[in-house]
Amino acid sequence: MDIGLKYEKLKEIIGGLGKVIVACSGGADSTFLLKASFDVLGRENVLAVIASSPIYQDEDIRSAERTVRAIGPECVIAETSQLNDNKFVKNQIDRCYYCKKIIIDKLITIGKKRGINNITEGSNYDDISDFRPGNRACREKGVASPLQAAGLTKKEIRELSRALGLHTADRPSDTCLATRIPHGTPIDRALLEKVGRSERFIKELGVRQVRVRCHGNIARIEVARDELEKILGNRDNVAGALREYGFMYIALDIEGYRSGSMNA
Repeated sequence: MDIGLKYEKLKEIIGGLGKVIVACSGGADSTFLLKASFDVLGRENVLAVIASSPIYQDEDIRSAERTVRAIGPECVIAETSQLNDNKFVKNQIDRCYYCKKIIIDKLITIGKKRGINNITEGSNYDDISDFRPGNRACREKGVASPLQAAGLTKKEIRELSRALGLHTADRPSDTCLATRIPHGTPIDRALLEKVGRSERFIKELGVRQVRVRCHGNIARIEVARDELEKILGNRDNVAGALREYGFMYIALDIEGYRSGSMNA
């Protein structure tokens, strides 16, 4: 289907929902969904909710809030409690399912207080082919995925975002800090903070996208292949900082960043 027709289909889907909560991360997909919802339904019918938790970087939450404010709907930052859930903390292969359930339950609670029955989130059509346990939670809880329903791919969402002037059009994809920890390794606040501080340090070197994968006392750094030299050129500073944060050995993955490498 033509991208223009998909966009029109998206607007029809959103229009049929009437009043919505949009789960926002500040990434390209959820920002585009929020913008489309705001344009179709108007400010009075759209509430943006940003989940706040130790599994997210503080600066990402602040960035998401700025993005929402720039678009125009009301914004709520909701504290979620993943680290209080033993099934999430155990970090088995279905970790994302329990995480998503916690977030959705929070959105549903907010919706009941606000008289909003429809919850939406930003999964796109490409996500159908990925292993995403969180999608099961969305189906069970009746959460709508309008971008997916309209058949919009990540590439198309970026193209439409550029046309709408959204600064997130070319923002690199990101995931929560828990994805840096191998399945079976329990997740705790100290481990998340160690990974988060490491990634913040590396980004301050001008690296656009980074994952610091945690393998016990080894940090495996993934960046885009064209940014490997930035790490090598600052290897002493990077090694010193990450050791200070609690890692003993620092490794640079010469294959570069790739999604899903943590538990491949």
